[in-house]
Amino acid sequence: MDGTIRSSIKKGLKVSIVLKKDQRSGKLTEGVVKDILTSSPEHSRGIKVRLESGEIGRVKEISG
Repeated sequence: MDGTIRSSIKKGLKVSIVLKKDQRSGKLTEGVVKDILTSSPEHSRGIKVRLESGEIGRVKEISG
């Protein structure tokens, strides 16, 4: 699944995101989507989401 398309991301979905502080290293953080923050239908670097843990980042992988 592609993290750059907003319609493929739903609340409650398990995803891997890259946090702002981890953009250089590419380290991924797993969690469950609480809010979708990007309003446009697509974003080349990934849709920005807030996880239930409160962390904010761009979706790189969708687990399911």
